Amino acid sequence: MKKEEILRRVGSMQQLACVRPVTFGEGRSENMKAVEVKNGPLQFQVLTDKCLDLGEVSYRGINVNFLSKPGLMGRNHFDTNGQEALRSIMGGMMFTSGVENICPPCTSDGKDYPMHGRMRTTPAEHVCSDAYWGGDAYVMTVSGEMREAELFGENMMLRRKITTVFPGKSIILEDTIENQSFRREPMMLLYHCNVGWPLLGEDCEIVLPTRNVIPRDADAAPYTGNYSRMEAPLDNEPEYVFLHELAADENGETFAAVINPAQNLGIRISFNVKELPYFMQWKSRASGDYVIGLEPANSSVYGRLYHEERGDLHMMEPQSVETKKLVFTFLEGEELAEVKEEARRLVEGR
Repeated sequence: MKKEEILRRVGSMQQLACVRPVTFGEGRSENMKAVEVKNGPLQFQVLTDKCLDLGEVSYRGINVNFLSKPGLMGRNHFDTNGQEALRSIMGGMMFTSGVENICPPCTSDGKDYPMHGRMRTTPAEHVCSDAYWGGDAYVMTVSGEMREAELFGENMMLRRKITTVFPGKSIILEDTIENQSFRREPMMLLYHCNVGWPLLGEDCEIVLPTRNVIPRDADAAPYTGNYSRMEAPLDNEPEYVFLHELAADENGETFAAVINPAQNLGIRISFNVKELPYFMQWKSRASGDYVIGLEPANSSVYGRLYHEERGDLHMMEPQSVETKKLVFTFLEGEELAEVKEEARRLVEGR
């Protein structure tokens, strides 16, 4: 429908689509700032106090993201103390892991690097939200920048822009990472995307164009052949993590998806393996921790020490810039079968 015809039918576009700054008012989330975005049936939060990460996301009234037991929360004093991150990782649709470390905490050359790094709890500066007509499309954006820096240490800047367009059913995340210091710096980055109930349920399918899958450890090994299915919750079950080699097209484009035929709904996360060559899948059937994690990254789940020992820690030159892009798209109807066919074609090289 064209802009003119839409405006004939509404008084304010906020009836259909808007960006709205909010501040939470209780519990662990008290005083945390965010931007709520409405794009017709798609609604989501951008957490301005936590790296402009994606918090709660729903589509057609169905919750899509996982939220861990501590619930919605802002930054805490213990967020970057080793494994205390387990008390502050709330999940959400996506949180940013990096940039000096991802995954397990470690100590290297006398310096401590917390679990999943410091960027995920860094508040954004220069935050800007906007909504405007671009032809017959109504465009909504949220942008800002986060800095991970230390006196006599690193100075890494992450500039993020999140865009969604009405009418549409996608969230586009574009990152620019710049090493603003005057020395080479490690830059590890993992996008921790978390799908939860009720989109995630029994007999959900995890659709990946995977060429090879490797279990992370002995807990995951017996379940490698079942990585693509989700089962019912199981009390006190350990998490499983799988490392995938994903097929991509000639330009490096690939994806990961979770589909629920019973809900007639799915979510697809598109990215480029040239920018993010590693992919990990987190599968937790544990009661109360029921989640599938889809994790494109530029480094391995084994973390900083693993890459230091191998001599292939990803580094950025002084003043250099890298870009990354993720697109979250909701799937319905025939698109559920089409995404499975696309995965098959990529694996077969067609």
